[in-house]
Amino acid sequence: MMKKAVIIPDSFKGTLSSLQICGIIEGKINDYFPDCNTISIPVADGGEGSVDCFITALGGERISIVVKNPYFEDMRSFYGIIGGGNTAVIEMAACAGLPLIEGRKDPSVTTTYGVGQLILDAAKRGVKKIIVGLGGSGTNDGGCGAAAAVGIDFLNKKGEKFVPAGGTIHEIAEIDMTGKNRILDGIEIITMCDIDNPMYGMTGAAHVFGPQKGASPEMVLLLDEGIKHLSEVIKKNLGKDLGNIPGSGAAGAMGAGMMAFFDSKLQMGIETVLDTVKFDSIISDADIIFTGEGKIDSQSLRGKVVIGVAKRAKKQNVPVIVIVGGADNDIDRAYDFGVTSIFAINKLPEAFELSRFKSVENITFTIDNIMRLIKSINI
Repeated sequence: MMKKAVIIPDSFKGTLSSLQICGIIEGKINDYFPDCNTISIPVADGGEGSVDCFITALGGERISIVVKNPYFEDMRSFYGIIGGGNTAVIEMAACAGLPLIEGRKDPSVTTTYGVGQLILDAAKRGVKKIIVGLGGSGTNDGGCGAAAAVGIDFLNKKGEKFVPAGGTIHEIAEIDMTGKNRILDGIEIITMCDIDNPMYGMTGAAHVFGPQKGASPEMVLLLDEGIKHLSEVIKKNLGKDLGNIPGSGAAGAMGAGMMAFFDSKLQMGIETVLDTVKFDSIISDADIIFTGEGKIDSQSLRGKVVIGVAKRAKKQNVPVIVIVGGADNDIDRAYDFGVTSIFAINKLPEAFELSRFKSVENITFTIDNIMRLIKSINI
């Protein structure tokens, strides 16, 4: 008999949030196994919704403060406090995200200054650990704005201080760390980062992500040169060679900025979530784990939610059922990582434009059938 089930899905991008999926699965488990203890852990990858997912999974509070938006204007933003006040969760999208630049996209002038303000405010509340999610940025400043907000100085050739943006980072002549706020000393900072792009070059921050932030082909080249210059100054002044480190190009090279200016470690989002919620302990007496994502493909096998969960479950021999919107052909290795079975929710061969509106109905139908099967086997 199923006594304990752990539910830990990623969102189905554009259709179902992680929280919605948890609710549907939990409801169906209760229909068939009313005495089963269900633990829901909604997951976000560091982008929009990450703070709420952590608070839902662990309890905590949302802190609302006024910081700078991508255009250096005041806006009301937020972060989360979890773990009894010991850990802060920040999503850079909350003050430097793509939705905030709609209608006037220009990564040559946008800044991550507000992210630094959020980090500083969390530090002043006495947290011991800060988790920063890098998803969905509208910036390309290499994290210089965030660094400036915590007291790090950037000087041009004339020795003048300025806050570099994407279009002016090539003017940095020197980085002076001496003014960095000492309140950050001793705080562990983890950066959630699910891409492995380097800082610059054809697979770097500007070339890959610049166009979606509003960069023209000419601006992409300017931004890329700026990020390359930043990497050289970081190497010269701070002794850190970050240019080709996987993930350093994430979020307009904010990945590099977090390592350079905040001594942060870059970590896959799911690993951060699993560590933070103490997943290994939670599943030690679980009978089954439900996870999933919008589409499982070769990209998923590089360590996204499903595989991150499956690897840990395999060590403890807990079966893992994966529910997905769609499944590609090249996913056989998922079973080697610890996945037990994969169920795609779409009942009919339909274009996504049609099926997306039936997602709730389709996933409910699929979960119901999985429960019927488990119930029949258990009895």
